[in-house]
Amino acid sequence: MNSHFREFWIRDWQPSDRTVAANLIRSVLHEYRLECEPDGADRDVLTVEESYWAKGGEFWVVEQQQRLVGTAAYYPVARGSNAVEIRKMYLLPEARGQGLGRFLLQNLESAIAQQGYQQIWLETASVLFEAVRLYESSGYQPATGVETQRCDRLYTKLLVSASSLKN
Repeated sequence: MNSHFREFWIRDWQPSDRTVAANLIRSVLHEYRLECEPDGADRDVLTVEESYWAKGGEFWVVEQQQRLVGTAAYYPVARGSNAVEIRKMYLLPEARGQGLGRFLLQNLESAIAQQGYQQIWLETASVLFEAVRLYESSGYQPATGVETQRCDRLYTKLLVSASSLKN
């Protein structure tokens, strides 16, 4: 992924981003009074090579003036049918409210569809009001079966394939 949105640059994560991305996620979680779990739900940001790349997923970072201000990622999961889970979609306060989250979500969905996946899952917490509003306004449907301790909402979305549009 290499893309621009306004003054933001979205690119593939690199090993040199490891600490900065982990600290960014920790900062956003702290802002919403959620616990960071470096040995649990957040271990994947410290092990992107194994947790994302080796599984066929992607992990992106967002820069503004050469400073990391966001992350977004997905990887394949066994849940559902030919599915992925969107993970680590976090933006610092200065990057919010400009349409960047919607742009990232749409680009994630496009990348996921291009890889041939048919279903997206994501978990979030009710206190992440902006995220909940974004997912619900983007066609994500509530589901049951939350697996991450700090999350209390699970959403899913079926992707429309090009072949189903022809019928």
